[in-house]
Amino acid sequence: MPTKPEILEWITENPTLTSKRDIAKAFGIKGAARIDLKRMLKELEAEGHLQKRKKTYRDPDRLPPVSVLQMKGPDDSGDQFARPLEWHGEGVEPTVLYVPRATDPALGEGDRILARLQVVHEDDHNYEARLIRRIGASPKKIVGIYRKGAEGGRIVPIDKGDDKEWRVPPDNTAGAKEGELVEAEQAGPKSRMGLPLARIVMRLGDPTAPRAVSLIAIHQHGIPDDFPQEVLDEADAQKPAGLSGRTDLRDMPLVTIDPADARDHDDAVFAEPDTDPKNPGGHLIWVAIADVAHHVRPGTQLDREAKKRGNSSYFPDRVVPMLPDRLSGDLCSLHEGVPRACLAVCMKIDADGNKLSQRFVRGLMRSPASLNYQEVQAAMDGAPNARTEPLLDPVIRPLYAAYDALKTARAARQPLELDLPERKIVLDEDGKVTSVAFTERLDAHRLIEEFMILANVAAAETLIAKKQPLLFRVHEEPPVEKLDSLRETAKAAGLTLAKGQVLQTRHLNKLLADAAGSPDAELINISTLRSMTQAYYNPQNFGHFGLALMNYAHFTSPIRRYADLIVHRALIAAHGWGDDGLPAQDIENLETTAQHISDTERRSMLAERDTTDRYLAAFLSDRIGAEFTGKISGIAKFGVFVKLDESGADGLIPISTLGNEYFHFDRDNGTLMGGTTGRILALGMAARVKLLEAAPVTGGIALEMLELEGEPFEGGPGGRMRGRGARRSYGKKGASPQRKAAKAKKKETKVKRKVTRKRRSKS
Repeated sequence: MPTKPEILEWITENPTLTSKRDIAKAFGIKGAARIDLKRMLKELEAEGHLQKRKKTYRDPDRLPPVSVLQMKGPDDSGDQFARPLEWHGEGVEPTVLYVPRATDPALGEGDRILARLQVVHEDDHNYEARLIRRIGASPKKIVGIYRKGAEGGRIVPIDKGDDKEWRVPPDNTAGAKEGELVEAEQAGPKSRMGLPLARIVMRLGDPTAPRAVSLIAIHQHGIPDDFPQEVLDEADAQKPAGLSGRTDLRDMPLVTIDPADARDHDDAVFAEPDTDPKNPGGHLIWVAIADVAHHVRPGTQLDREAKKRGNSSYFPDRVVPMLPDRLSGDLCSLHEGVPRACLAVCMKIDADGNKLSQRFVRGLMRSPASLNYQEVQAAMDGAPNARTEPLLDPVIRPLYAAYDALKTARAARQPLELDLPERKIVLDEDGKVTSVAFTERLDAHRLIEEFMILANVAAAETLIAKKQPLLFRVHEEPPVEKLDSLRETAKAAGLTLAKGQVLQTRHLNKLLADAAGSPDAELINISTLRSMTQAYYNPQNFGHFGLALMNYAHFTSPIRRYADLIVHRALIAAHGWGDDGLPAQDIENLETTAQHISDTERRSMLAERDTTDRYLAAFLSDRIGAEFTGKISGIAKFGVFVKLDESGADGLIPISTLGNEYFHFDRDNGTLMGGTTGRILALGMAARVKLLEAAPVTGGIALEMLELEGEPFEGGPGGRMRGRGARRSYGKKGASPQRKAAKAKKKETKVKRKVTRKRRSKS
C-alpha cells in the first residue's frame, strides 16, 4: 500500500487520473486491498487534504485541470483575467490569466467558459487558461415592469417575444415601485415548478415617459451608455493636434455635408478638374476623415472602451457614442473654421469615373463650411442661400461634376439597386412622436455616398498593396436556398431571375427594374433584401457582393466605428506616420476583434429596430379601431405581418383570427394556405386592416384583416374569403383537392402498413 504522502503526490502530478480506480491501477492495488485504499482516501478527505469531486479526488488548494471560469473585464494593460468558480481552498483565491488563441471568440465581462488550466509561477497570476468552449454569460439580465405583490413582486418582461414573468423576493426589490421599469438579473437556478427568481439591480423610472423608449432598448440589449470616469478623464486631457509631421491642407476648401441635425462631422470633401493632359475630362477627388487615431491610441482606456462598444448606436432621441463627447463632438469633429487633424486621400478618376490612382496623407485641415444635404441640393437646383452661394462655383459644382463621372462607373459596375424608402421618426421637445416621415433621397446624399465608397476602396487597395493587415467589410453572395425562394417569388409575380449561371448584382437589378412601377415592386424589393446575407468584418478578403466590389474596407467613420479606427491605424503603420499605428498584438487579434465588432453592430441594429417599433406603437396607441392600408411583409406559422403604408409600422395578424381552418405554412415560399378553402396569403399582397392594439412598452402591434387584395376577408369561426381571392369548395363537405390528396395518401400508407405486417407474419 502507498503512504498518504505518496497518494497526494500522485494526485498532484496526475490531475486527470484521480479516480479511485486510477489510483489503484497506478500503485498496483488489487482485491481486498482496495478496501484499505478507500479508507485512506476517506481519511485524507476528512483531514482536508482532498476533496471528492464526483468520482475523483483533488487537492482543494489547487484548481482542477479543466475548470469553469467567469470572465472579468480587461485591466489597464488589456489583459483579461477570470474568476475560478470551482475554488474551494482556504487560502487566497488564485489568479487566472485568460490566454486567447487567434481563433477564439471575443469574451465579455460576465461570460462563463470551460477552460483548460496550466499552473504557472508568475508575479501576477498562478494559472493560465485556454478556452475549451463558452458556456454562457452569468447571470441572465431581465428588463421589465415591476408589479408589486404581498411578498415581493413580479417582473413582466418588456420583450414582446417573452411572456414569462419573474418572481422577486421581498429582499431583492431594491425599493422598486409599482409599475416602474427595472433591470434585474436571475437570482437562482431555473426550476420546472413555479416562476424563476430575479434580483432587481437597477431602477430605470417611468416606462411611459417619452424618453424611456430608447433607454429600454439600451438596457435590454446591454449597450454600455455610461463612460467610466477614467475614460472621461483621458478624453478631457486630449489637446488639438498641431501641424508637425502633417501635410498642410488648411487652404483647401474641404466642406462637410451632413444631415441638418448632425452633431459631429467626421468627413469632408473637395473635387476639382484634373489638369493632367493625359486625363482629359478627369477629376481629382479629396476625402478627408477625422484623425481619431491621433487621440485614441492603442492600449489606452479610450481604446479599450471604444473597442468594447464597437460602434455608436443611434436612436430618435439620443446617440450612444463610441467615444466621449470631448472627442466625438469636439476634437475629432471637422467643425467649420477650426483646424483639425485628418487622414486624407486624393483620388484621380477619369471621365467615366474609373479610379486611376490614390494618394493618402496625414494632414491638418480647416473646413470653410459645415453644410447640410438640403441646402447643397437647393444650391445646385438654382436656389442657393447666403452660405452656399459663395461656394457654388468653386466647390459645389465641381463636386457634382465628379459625381456625374462616378455615376457612369457605378452604372457599369451595377451594385445592388434596392428601392426601399427609409422612415424617420420626428419627436417634439418632450420626446413624443409628432410624425413618421419617409426621408427624401437627394443627389447630395448619393454624392457623399459615392465619394465615401471610393475612399473605402482606395484604403483597402492601398493596404493590400503594402501588405498591411486590416479588417475588410465583407458581404458574401446569397445562399442557394434563399435565391431559390426569391426565384419562386419572382415567378409568382410573372417575373424571372436568371438561373444556371454565376449570380451577379446585375441579374438582381434586372429583376428589380422589371418589377419597378408594378404592384409587386415592393414585394420584389423586400424579397431581394431578405435573400441577402448579413455584412460583417473579417481580416480575410471575401469581397463585397452588394456593392459589386472586390476590395472594400471601412475607412470613413472612425468616430462611430471601431473597424474604421483599425483601418486608420493600418494606414499609419503602412506609411510610417508615427508610433500610433496598428500594433503587433492587435494584428494577432484581428479575427477576434472582427467577430466582436460584428456582434456589437448587430446588437445596435436590433436595439435601434426595437426602439423604432416602440415609438411607432406609441404613435399609433391613440388610434385603436382605425383602419389602415398596407402590404403583407412577413409570413410565419403563427400569423401574418402587415407593413402599414402610412407609417411603415409592422403589425401582427394572429393566425387564430384568420378563420377556423388549418393553415399550412410553406417556409420556402413564404406563404400560408388554408387547408379547407385553399386560400393563399403571400408576401406583398395588399391588405386593409383594423388596429386592435398598440403597446408602446413592448412595441407590439395587433391587427385584424378586413380586406385582402381589395376583397372582403372574413375571419373568426366559420370565416371565409369571398370574391376574386376565394377558391371553389369541392366534395360533399367542401374538401379542397389538397385535403382530398392528403387523405388519400394517408389511406394508402395505412394499407401499405397492413400489407407489410401480413407479409412479415407469413414469413
